[in-house]
Amino acid sequence: MNYTDFLKEQGIVPVITINDSNKAPYVAEALAEGGITCAEITFRTAAAAEAIKLVSKTHSDFFLAAGTVLTVEQAALAAESGAKLLVAPGCDPEIDDWCVKNNMPYVPGAATPTEIGTLLSRGHELIKLFPAEALGGIKYLKAVSAPFNMIKFMPTGGVSTGNLKDYLALKQVLCCGGSWIAPAKLIDEGNFAEIRRLSAEARSIVKEVQR
Repeated sequence: MNYTDFLKEQGIVPVITINDSNKAPYVAEALAEGGITCAEITFRTAAAAEAIKLVSKTHSDFFLAAGTVLTVEQAALAAESGAKLLVAPGCDPEIDDWCVKNNMPYVPGAATPTEIGTLLSRGHELIKLFPAEALGGIKYLKAVSAPFNMIKFMPTGGVSTGNLKDYLALKQVLCCGGSWIAPAKLIDEGNFAEIRRLSAEARSIVKEVQR
């Protein structure tokens, strides 16, 4: 199964901002117990690379993406640490070129038709729509994706239990990114039981949608 098929099956990619890398394996375990075996660990903190390394060692079957990748240096560090996919809020052509050269899957972000068209011309078939809800949510996604029916989207930013099902019901959506499943507050508190519950809840929503 390639990574796009896997992400479609998962339906949701938890977006994790982690401050203490030692807690990362416990987060992965809680997600897995709830039925989610993937996550995007963002480079918004200095703990990201070490967190990816630890989860790669302790949960070898877990699909790890590195998020908020803004530089080629971060891209290289993420790959070296064990990330299997890079995700960004926008698209840096230098990162794009580096990923092509190094055979690293990359999901860049876009917010406008011009940006989507540019990414299409560079060969991208899966694009992160960010920030999804702030841009106009499902109504905006329906409108902006209409001319680009050959592209799948990963809306992120404002996705929650309240609208996940509606996003996944759109044929243009491959999967969604969401930070509510394993928020930094719960991670810092060590409340992995709640992360497990939220993970299971999200997976149950995914399963309600005929995918």
